[in-house]
Amino acid sequence: MTESTDLGAEDRKIVTLARSARARNGVPEGAAVRDETGRTYVAGTVRLESLKLSALQTAVAMAVASGATSLEAAAVVSEAETPSDEDRAAVRDLGGPDTPVLLAGPDGTLRVSVTAG
Repeated sequence: MTESTDLGAEDRKIVTLARSARARNGVPEGAAVRDETGRTYVAGTVRLESLKLSALQTAVAMAVASGATSLEAAAVVSEAETPSDEDRAAVRDLGGPDTPVLLAGPDGTLRVSVTAG
């Protein structure tokens, strides 16, 4: 396991934002992405009868809707052991295959870092 303190400051920031979104909203997942200008977008899981999005899909959609053209990094806080293929695909669509996707547990401990690839 890698402590989130082993990450750079900007990556720690998006893990912290994702963790806060999860806790504040009482949702299964929180996520944050950082775009090419350093702006961050934070979201939680969306579960409506007609719309279901993971937190990371929602954060990517928020970045796109705000005019982002690329991503530098993405983070999700979840009980999961690895980012889903759908989450990685959403990050890849905007950020490209080399964009890092960080997955942390609810306590903020980094579980895995993969690329969107």
